[in-house]
Amino acid sequence: MESNGLNSLRARSNLAVLLLAFASIYIIWGSTYLAIRYAIETIPPLLTAAVRHLTAGSLLLLWAVGRGYRPTRREWYSSAVLGFMFFFIGHGTLHWAEQVVPSGLAALLIATEPMWIALLSLFIGAEKTAMNLANIGGLVLGFVGVGLLTSDGSIASSRASLLASIAILLSTLVWCLGMFYSKKAPLPKDALARAAMPMFCASFMLLVTAGIAGEFNGFALQQVTAKSGLGLLYLIVFGSIVAFTSYTWLLHHCSASLIATHTYVNPVVAVLLGWLYAGEPFTARTAVATVLVVIAVMCVTLGTAEKEPQPEEREAVEAT
Repeated sequence: MESNGLNSLRARSNLAVLLLAFASIYIIWGSTYLAIRYAIETIPPLLTAAVRHLTAGSLLLLWAVGRGYRPTRREWYSSAVLGFMFFFIGHGTLHWAEQVVPSGLAALLIATEPMWIALLSLFIGAEKTAMNLANIGGLVLGFVGVGLLTSDGSIASSRASLLASIAILLSTLVWCLGMFYSKKAPLPKDALARAAMPMFCASFMLLVTAGIAGEFNGFALQQVTAKSGLGLLYLIVFGSIVAFTSYTWLLHHCSASLIATHTYVNPVVAVLLGWLYAGEPFTARTAVATVLVVIAVMCVTLGTAEKEPQPEEREAVEAT
């Protein structure tokens, strides 16, 4: 009896941890887009990204080193290349673009990532494979959804918004190229170091670029509002540490296809939060485009599931 009760308690505890982990990658990752918007209200965008990744990367790297990991020179080089693709181009562009692009729209544009991967898989690496019906249908639906989003009057009529939207799409393409690079690059074996080192390297690239762009000119800590400060803190603690820890735990306890469901949920969370808390427009066009993009991501993800049993391992750093 006592043994059965103990097993039951452990089962409930494991279920609670599982639910909290999924809540982290569903809600936290979806909410980081709004947190970025809040942070860059009074903190320059590239500086925001630099501080976020320098802080999170340093903490995770110290954690890995404290556990005995010692990265090699080759791992540092590969991490710098990956950091350039993932965090300098990928996240740096996102932080910059959200000055003019609504956070919900940014999330939907980045949700096209599986579509780019499907296209790139036709030409890059050893996984060249023919498109199947799910892939093709997903790509068509996805790009129709993106077309609806970028042809919206509030976006198409603003040159800055349109250019920023295009920049997000191109940065997503670069991110996907980084995924292919990461498959063969001599990255750290330790999961924490593998996430930390690209962030750490990219933070210095972002700091230098922020200086060249003049983001330090006239900037003072006194001008940072509580909302921006809390937004940045949220990105560091929850977006770059808590969610990533949850993600790595899930990789060892759940199937890849189940974990992949976060790619369906994140853009919906981002759109709803942007509408509720930032007054971002949520029109019928946005609703239709959101449905199309989410269905497209589901089709492409399911269509490539058999070809790539564990695609999430290549996306581990995106959680940050």
